[in-house]
Amino acid sequence: MENFKIDVDADGIALVTFDVPGRSMNTLTSGVMDELPQLVEAIKADDAIKGAVITSGKASGFCAGADLADMAGGMIGGANLQEAFDAGWKMNGALRALETCGKPVAAAINGLALGGGLEFTLACHYRVVGDNPKIQLGLPEIKVGLFPGGGGTQRLTRLIGVQGAMMAMTSGSSWKPNDAKGAGVVHEVVPAGTEVEAAKAWIKGGGKAVQPWDDKGFKQPGGGPYHPAGIQSFLVGNGMIRKQTYGNYPAAMNLMRAVYEGVQVPMDAALRIETRYFIKTLMTPQAQAMIRSLFLSKQELDKGAVRPTGVAKSDPKKVTVLGAGMMGAGIAYVQVMAGIETVLIDQTQEAADKGKAHVEELLKKRLSRGQMTQDKFDATLAMVTATTDYAHVKGSDLVVEAVFESREIKADVTKKAEAELVKGAVFGSNTSTLPITGLAEASVRPEDFIGIHFFSPVDKMMLVEIIMGEKTSQEALAKALDYVLKIRKTPIVVNDSRGFYTSRCFSTFLMEGMAMLDEGYSPVLIDNVGRMTGMPRGPLEMHDDVALDLSYKIAKQTRADLGDKYVPNAGEALVATMVEGGRFGRKNGKGFYDYPAEKGAPKTLWAGLAELAPTTKANDQAEEPSAFAYIEELKTRLLYRQAVEVVRCWEEGVIDDPREADLGAILGWGFAPWTGGPITLIDQTGLAKFVETADRLAAAYGDRFKVPQLLRDMAAQGRTFYGDFAGQKKAA
Repeated sequence: MENFKIDVDADGIALVTFDVPGRSMNTLTSGVMDELPQLVEAIKADDAIKGAVITSGKASGFCAGADLADMAGGMIGGANLQEAFDAGWKMNGALRALETCGKPVAAAINGLALGGGLEFTLACHYRVVGDNPKIQLGLPEIKVGLFPGGGGTQRLTRLIGVQGAMMAMTSGSSWKPNDAKGAGVVHEVVPAGTEVEAAKAWIKGGGKAVQPWDDKGFKQPGGGPYHPAGIQSFLVGNGMIRKQTYGNYPAAMNLMRAVYEGVQVPMDAALRIETRYFIKTLMTPQAQAMIRSLFLSKQELDKGAVRPTGVAKSDPKKVTVLGAGMMGAGIAYVQVMAGIETVLIDQTQEAADKGKAHVEELLKKRLSRGQMTQDKFDATLAMVTATTDYAHVKGSDLVVEAVFESREIKADVTKKAEAELVKGAVFGSNTSTLPITGLAEASVRPEDFIGIHFFSPVDKMMLVEIIMGEKTSQEALAKALDYVLKIRKTPIVVNDSRGFYTSRCFSTFLMEGMAMLDEGYSPVLIDNVGRMTGMPRGPLEMHDDVALDLSYKIAKQTRADLGDKYVPNAGEALVATMVEGGRFGRKNGKGFYDYPAEKGAPKTLWAGLAELAPTTKANDQAEEPSAFAYIEELKTRLLYRQAVEVVRCWEEGVIDDPREADLGAILGWGFAPWTGGPITLIDQTGLAKFVETADRLAAAYGDRFKVPQLLRDMAAQGRTFYGDFAGQKKAA
């Protein structure tokens, strides 16, 4: 076997080392799946083997789960359901054979075990995990539109009960070692490096070769569907899933069905039920869209798929951040966490020190959770120099400007920083809306000037949007990408435009919500419908989050830049009135909603909004055939308005890679993940049908829904975005 090595010791215990060749992390490839039955047969048939311990040969972890790029093809590829089921059953059948092989099998978990990796260990009779805060154990499949399909829905439920298992699987959250033991997921937590020894000790001590659920007297923890207590888990769970997903994610409901039906039958039948629902889920448009965007495309972009070829790799050691506010301090934090010496500059020492204090606060959280030692904490914090002196910029490989969104202020700090930079060092502006080419006019070397747009909060948001100015060089792009990859963010590359890609397209969601408000729709209805589309919040809530005064300032700057060509957005006058009245959004507790100072207290709709934007449309309009159709129309408007803007960006050359367009939308502004992103939404809807619907919306609500000629031409020719892109590489 290529992926498993077996060594039998003098006690007859086989140490099975899981080690996929040529990879830094074990994953469940098709090769691994082919060898699993061989491994089980080797353990079962060899009389010299009295028991087995399965561990990883990788320092990075036990197993990160299934290699979806390798495995999913056989399950999605054809229309033959039997073939798809057989492909899906391969792992379930092998793991069932492992746990019924008649010999005790223990898992020595010496690193993270996620998805199929954890499912592998759940099929072992005993689980030992190292006491390492970096280890995660979990079933995160729901995050890519799936649910556990290697026995996880059945084994975890039988271990910890329906409620605990469903909460873990529907959230995709993970456990640290001691939390996993407390939950009943693992049996033992031991000092790191002693996992194999402890697992062997369990076998030598008479470890039982039968799973709890195969014992005759087994009872489902917490009760099953017909138990007075157990039924509550399903009744409440059903409602919670609906509340969380709004029916957009088939995986969540199919997961509940697999658990509900599975706990009522013996394990062999339960695993077949799970496999059927897993294949059914895998074949849904939502799962296929999410797998492509959130797994396959993300992997490609995280590995530098869009980096220009022929440019030597760089490794930034020192980076200066201009502006020590929340954004600048967040950037400083992710830099030092990546081992980059950081200079944090602001106008006053007090402001610079406040920024460093924010870095310290974030590091303290890691320290308190055991994710960092005191020595590491001290060394990491020491990498931040808070100052007002631009002389500290000397020696920086890169500067990231994160000052106030004003062209004049940005020009001033650009000149001060560039005076200290050597040739070839890159200057990156973190602006979210101001065109990079215009900002580069303040630079003496526009070829090294580039946009590096972070999202707030920086420590949590995974996307960085890199913006090319008219004169930005490919060398500067490569260096910016190397920097973003070093700080472990996902980059997308776009060309210059007002608002670039993410801010420009995201603003349409807010503006469509404002248009609905102008039309007389209830603000509560608008936000509820926004959530129903799959967006993280409604448009008015999100407007509060990004700050009303920021929208006000951006509109003011845009009006000044465009002059007579400027066309006001829907609700712009309303926002101006609110801002001039001191309502800036969530940041000062006053926006479309009032935000109480008491921690945990719910927000309430601002009573004064009813006067500025009275509700004139009833929720059960007579002209609508049904309330459902009425809601669907509003949902369609919110999603299509964003998607149309994405196509406009495509036609204008702002973005030209469907992977970046989709992933940038999901990670950047929360575009409904179940769609796979706006480009996938259009492709899966069908371009002709999308154009037809958009034309109807344009006729009813205005030219903002009018699709570019590019999309009409593509629809007429039967083309798709991913179809055009297939096999192509981004031009250098």
